[in-house]
Amino acid sequence: MTSSVTLHQLVPWIVGAALIALPFVYGDPYHLHILILILIWSFAYTSWSMMGRFGLVSLGHGGFMGVGAYVTALLWNHLGVSPWVGIPIALVCAGALALVVAYPCFRFRITGHYFALVTLALSGIVLQVITATRDWTGGSLGYTPSRTTGSHLAALQFDDKTTWYLIALGVWAGGLLIWRWVDRSMDRYALEAISEDEDAAAAAGVNVTFEKLKITVISALMTAFAGAMYCQYQMFISPDTVSGIAVSLQMVFAVVVGGIYVAMGPTVGAIITIMLAEGLRVGFGTKAVGWDNLVYGVLLVVFIIFLPKGILGSLLARIRSSSKQ
Repeated sequence: MTSSVTLHQLVPWIVGAALIALPFVYGDPYHLHILILILIWSFAYTSWSMMGRFGLVSLGHGGFMGVGAYVTALLWNHLGVSPWVGIPIALVCAGALALVVAYPCFRFRITGHYFALVTLALSGIVLQVITATRDWTGGSLGYTPSRTTGSHLAALQFDDKTTWYLIALGVWAGGLLIWRWVDRSMDRYALEAISEDEDAAAAAGVNVTFEKLKITVISALMTAFAGAMYCQYQMFISPDTVSGIAVSLQMVFAVVVGGIYVAMGPTVGAIITIMLAEGLRVGFGTKAVGWDNLVYGVLLVVFIIFLPKGILGSLLARIRSSSKQ
């Protein structure tokens, strides 16, 4: 028993050490690029699962991601504000937006499908604002932060893929730690009680509005941070890549497919979404534009019906059931 527990505790450290050593052993730029995208999107998907696992289905997280990306880039280009300062400002904007939208919903008990529709409208509004202010944001053509010469720490711009891989790895690990913190806190039980029966939770002394707002703001801040990281890495953003309804639906798909109740589920979903998009791009080029969203929709329906716990969640459930026999 002791040896098995010790091995179980050592596995994360062994995997972490292997992931840190990976770019120094195998440094192919293209494969590192794919891994960086997977790590950044894994963090974004994890942020959505923070709410989704408690029945708070948001279709507006594309809006939060867009705020994180565009505010950071606009502050750098127009005011010369370093991303080290611009990113916290972007997070404050995303958090304030989350409060403005979520508080009335939770205060007046707008839940379920109605809450999803409100957040869907939020995503569409952010998309329209970005598109309408094209003189500042570039509109549908996209936006490019001003580049520095070579790597520049103050501008958070690095030419080396290894540096970005290590940054993305740290961000991804941070997302897992936040997920673990929520999972092991009393907030988890409060939110689970709320998702089952709000009236019963309130009668038991749970501050329903506060608990919902708390997890919503945490999720929004994480999503905005993912948008800022994506912007700094790609050095190009557009409404289609970091904002809008399509991005929000992509998050839902990835989390449901990977496993909404498992910490690594969003990472599995990110691997699937990134590899699918990259496979279509390499295999079909511009002919496959938009195909990934079609595939997401079909697979989402299939997984909800036949595999509601997702790939990783179902696999772990089967392992647990077989170990009990």
